[in-house]
Amino acid sequence: MSDLPRKAVTRTARLAALPLGFAGRATWGLGKRIGGKSAEFVARELQERTAEQLFKVLGELKGGAMKFGQALSVFESALPEEVAGPYRAALTKLQEAAPPMPVRTVHGVLEERLGAEWRELFLEFEDKPAAAASIGQVHRAVWHDGREVAVKVQYPGAGEALLSDLAQLGRFARLLGPLLPGIEVKPLIAELRERVAEELDYALEARAQREHAEVFADDPDVVVPEVVHQAEQVLVTGWMDGIPLAEVIADGSPEERDRAGQLLARFLFSGPARTGLLHADPHPGNFRLLPAGDGSDDPAGWRLGVLDFGTVDRLPGGLPEMIGTCLRMALAGEADPVYALLRSEGFVKESVALDPDEVLEYLLPIIEPAEAESFVFTRGWMRTQAARIADPRSPAHQLGRQLNLPPSYLLIHRVTLSTIGVLCQLNATVRLREELTAWLPGFDPEG
Repeated sequence: MSDLPRKAVTRTARLAALPLGFAGRATWGLGKRIGGKSAEFVARELQERTAEQLFKVLGELKGGAMKFGQALSVFESALPEEVAGPYRAALTKLQEAAPPMPVRTVHGVLEERLGAEWRELFLEFEDKPAAAASIGQVHRAVWHDGREVAVKVQYPGAGEALLSDLAQLGRFARLLGPLLPGIEVKPLIAELRERVAEELDYALEARAQREHAEVFADDPDVVVPEVVHQAEQVLVTGWMDGIPLAEVIADGSPEERDRAGQLLARFLFSGPARTGLLHADPHPGNFRLLPAGDGSDDPAGWRLGVLDFGTVDRLPGGLPEMIGTCLRMALAGEADPVYALLRSEGFVKESVALDPDEVLEYLLPIIEPAEAESFVFTRGWMRTQAARIADPRSPAHQLGRQLNLPPSYLLIHRVTLSTIGVLCQLNATVRLREELTAWLPGFDPEG
């Protein structure tokens, strides 16, 4: 591939191939069945082929298509295992890698944005990208003062590609359903579209990263790289080594998984309280587990490295106190006060009347991790919750359809759900109540 595909007709054709390809493979699978292959064998092979095509198309297109793939990757723990298994490896690839931008394109962007003498800013610059994301790729380099840096270069035409892809995926949302059972595709795509402008603005990202880096500068648990230089379509930050969270998910020890999970939960809730910002892109590619500087093999002293501040939610007072108050009252079994608070905040519309006890019954399984001293997040638990809410025959599904999600809580909801998805991928044992008590306004009755 010589460049980021930008022509609408080309991109549309590739995206259209996803549901059409699924239908074609279903026909192929039927032929295999007639030919004597077992149903289980054919189904597994069908899912593997679909996963391969999904990664190939989304990865090559980058833009909104890859952003969509990254968003899906944190929800795979909610899918039934027979569906999730073949997709897991393919979607996880989207978190760490994608087909690279041609070297001449990278150099062209750097020359245009940093000047004709851009090479003088670096003692070394590696042309081969170290990582690729939805709108840009990262190159390892050495800044002119000797600091190791990460240079993020935005794909030319990324904005156009993002909007085009997400609009097209929105039109195909219904057809993508068979590929991704149990996931509401349309609202996810709509929310991603709303964040396009922020993701493309590296000045906004640099500001958010600087604010986090300043607050967490001496933190014993969380590391945020410094911002070294920023220009349009180019962002230079401190380089960060460490173990990508995707590797911890795939091969980490129980101790590493638990440490990563605890720190991820800590960052989710402490970040807004300390910075007034919510890091809103919690897929595993944006985190590293950093071994202790003394070379210790004990993960208890390891830290969490946080990358990519292109999407943040601005929460000047931290997370809304209503969330902590509602969670505390729900755990105490106070059905009527919980219902009154949900109604006052717009989660229950004035035109809807629900039974407070049924609302509490709906909430309790979801908030179970906040009740225990420590909780084991598993894919099985996540799938149980997803199935309970997604099954049209379930009372929880019927009640859930009558609830409303106010716009101001939309991103908080997605980030929380995505983080829980990653915790389930980690299979981590987390003292979540401890983090909520320390950082979530309204949760601690004595706070």
